[in-house]
Amino acid sequence: MGLASGLVAIGLFLLGGAFSIFRADHPEKGRTTGQVVFAGLLVLAAALAIASGVLRF
Repeated sequence: MGLASGLVAIGLFLLGGAFSIFRADHPEKGRTTGQVVFAGLLVLAAALAIASGVLRF
């Protein structure tokens, strides 16, 4: 149960990081391509961590 909870916590942490990166846009330029790609990768990693944590319960 400890590892599963840890995986879910890491996934939620990654999801929060993705949200933070996606929200950090420049007032005039908007979001850069790098921000969108990195946020997408973090969402994918978060989904994998949360799914593996849920499946370990």
